[in-house]
Amino acid sequence: MRKLFSAFLSLILLAFSSQSQKVSGVVKDENGREMEKTTVSLLRAKDSSVVKLALTSTNGQFSFQSESGKYLVSVSHVGYTTQYSKIFEVAGPVELPAIQLAKASSSLQGVTVTSQKPMIEVKADKTILNVEGTINATGNDALELLRKSPGVMIDKDDNISLAGKNGVQIYVDGKPTPLSGTDLANYLKSMQSAQIEAIEIITNPSAKYEAAGNAGIINIKLKKNKSFGTNGSVNLGYVQGVYPKFNGGLALNYRNKKVNVFGNYNYNNGKNLMQFTAKKEQFDTLFDQSNKIRFKNNTHGFKGGLDYFINAKSTIGAVVSGNLANNDFTTAGPMYFIYMPTNQVSRILKATNTNDMTRNNVNTNLNYRYAVTGGTELNIDADYGFFRIRSDQFQPNYYYQPDGVTEISRVIYNMLSPTDINLFSFKTDYEQNYKGGRLGIGGKIGIVNTDNDFKRYDVYTSGKVLDTLKSNRFKYNENINALYVNYNKQMKKGFMLQFGLRAENTHSKGTSTGFKKINSNYVTYDSTFKRDYTDLFPSASVTFNKNPMNQWTISYSRRIDRPAYQDLNPFEFKLNEYTYMKGNTLLRPQYTNSFGVTNIYKYKLTTVLNYSHVKDIFAQIPDTIDKTKGFLTKKNLATQDIVALNISYPFQYKWYGFFATMNANYSHYVADFGGGTRKVDQNVFAFTYFMQNTFKFGKTWTAELSGLFLSPSVWQGVIKTGTMGNIDIGLQKTILKGKGNVKLAMSDVFKTMKWSGSSDFAGVHSTFKGHGEQQQIKLNFSYRFGSSQVKGSRQRQSGLEDERKRAENSQGMMGQ
Repeated sequence: MRKLFSAFLSLILLAFSSQSQKVSGVVKDENGREMEKTTVSLLRAKDSSVVKLALTSTNGQFSFQSESGKYLVSVSHVGYTTQYSKIFEVAGPVELPAIQLAKASSSLQGVTVTSQKPMIEVKADKTILNVEGTINATGNDALELLRKSPGVMIDKDDNISLAGKNGVQIYVDGKPTPLSGTDLANYLKSMQSAQIEAIEIITNPSAKYEAAGNAGIINIKLKKNKSFGTNGSVNLGYVQGVYPKFNGGLALNYRNKKVNVFGNYNYNNGKNLMQFTAKKEQFDTLFDQSNKIRFKNNTHGFKGGLDYFINAKSTIGAVVSGNLANNDFTTAGPMYFIYMPTNQVSRILKATNTNDMTRNNVNTNLNYRYAVTGGTELNIDADYGFFRIRSDQFQPNYYYQPDGVTEISRVIYNMLSPTDINLFSFKTDYEQNYKGGRLGIGGKIGIVNTDNDFKRYDVYTSGKVLDTLKSNRFKYNENINALYVNYNKQMKKGFMLQFGLRAENTHSKGTSTGFKKINSNYVTYDSTFKRDYTDLFPSASVTFNKNPMNQWTISYSRRIDRPAYQDLNPFEFKLNEYTYMKGNTLLRPQYTNSFGVTNIYKYKLTTVLNYSHVKDIFAQIPDTIDKTKGFLTKKNLATQDIVALNISYPFQYKWYGFFATMNANYSHYVADFGGGTRKVDQNVFAFTYFMQNTFKFGKTWTAELSGLFLSPSVWQGVIKTGTMGNIDIGLQKTILKGKGNVKLAMSDVFKTMKWSGSSDFAGVHSTFKGHGEQQQIKLNFSYRFGSSQVKGSRQRQSGLEDERKRAENSQGMMGQ
């Protein structure tokens, strides 16, 4: 591992240079005064494509490093008319004549803006999957979209990992969700692609973001219409897999110079099938299990809000969003008990497990924003949200002789498990120009209260009786207080510095209560535990951008993953007659130190090399009870070292577009839980490859061909997995004068998205395989109506503000 780290450090020290020439100039207003923070774009003369963006300094000057060729520049500033230079040729240093801007007329005609984002955008700090305009995203839920995202891996239990690391923090609209494991997976399954604008994979978050998530942050951005006037859209979808599925939605928006009112509603109804087989060798018995899991989903998603523009600098707003879901699960299939010395079936368990669930989530937000273009910015957010999860599970277990007809015995359970989660937060972020750079400071107070009341009943023909020994109530409260400071500055010598520090103080308390039996007496127990700790999380990056056609970034960050509340509850939950799940009160947070090098060549070829050292990594460990029974629990593996490489490249030529990205990672897991079969020492190399081909036929037809390949890997530190992947195809036709779209797509054309794996730990050898309902045919219709124009000075200011931010990013692509 030392050799790997040394090789990694040597790559950081690489220098790169190429022949380029300086293009410089100055921008002044109509009175001859130099203009600061003005956006200057270097354009190719032949097609006006953007080569480089820059901002003028305090004395109005700007400069680019450019290769030889013919160019022109455009200059824009809020409240002024955009100006263009004459075409010039770069063969040596070029000093342009002063460019003067004149104030814009107050009466602006409406401008219709039409643009299409690429499916995937790769930047120094994040990868953006633009879901909204993608044909093959039609009819998918959020979990499936993540499964097909570059570098993302989802295992058989729907745990999410990124670039070989399992600590991923999921955000929705910039806010972290408190869910994890099965709860998070079911929530993402209830969120449809029609609700989603984009998915941001942020691998190098700055101090502004919460420190949770050692692999980074995945932010799911929901749609919000920004057009002026009254407008909206409708969409209808049909999906055919093993079972039919339906979805539809409506979005409405009204916006003028003072107010923006928006709202949308989406509905999804469908049924999915997953097939699963598993074999487990434990002591002298082979457990051979085969299950079919049917998941029925009925979901209502909504979002509504109001923005009021107090003046050109201040905005207040309120947003209410939610997801109301009814999820029904049915798991059916036999388990054969085989006595291994004779290879004979000793008995058969037949169980049909049903779970009727409701999962409701509502979030509210009040916000205030004060912003001066190119100057001070203040954002204040107050949030309250809740989850209400109800589970009614019926689990009958019938044991038969090897003939499968003669019943030996039966045990039947009914589990009721209501969970309430309440979230409160207050956050403020402030930014201003400081000593030639940008200073940001802020803080957050976050509170999460969780209450789970698990009751298990034994069911008899005469009724059901509460089993107090197998029932439990678990309350978990967590309070995180944070402060941060972040600073970035473009230096005159052709590089940009960014560094930040975040401090987080954590208070948590868990209380697990119930009954236990001591000498034939039932007594109450209270397993209460508390945690209090404070951590510092530094982050820094340096971007070398003297040559804009070949930019390098070196970055570092420290992050944390705290245990989920379910993983801390010491109560033993019975998953079935022979498998239990138990929490671990000794589970510690896992910490990650990451170092990265990013190169962006000619704004297209992006290469990212990252090394991470994870301390006390979480892993789900199988263990044994009473020789033949097993339980699952999470423990801290000693360490994990990961080296990850990402290479991506987009290509566009007339009617054909291509994007490819490859993620490779090497991981070394080390742990010792008592020697022998309880040791873990794994060396793992894995990679994923994603490609997207786009074909345009005329003005109204578009086709897509995309593919994903995942090599063998390791889940949870102990489960070795096999190869899987998929090919998707799609076709789109624009109709109704460009306002309507019809999309037809087919996913997993060759039925290759199937997972398999094996594990050998603590004397238990297991193998398993399975697949979901991946092959589907999807048909979708969408229609936009009303105004699609951008009018007036505020709209133009918003567009120029976006352009200014792009210029800042291009000068130094820092991790945010």
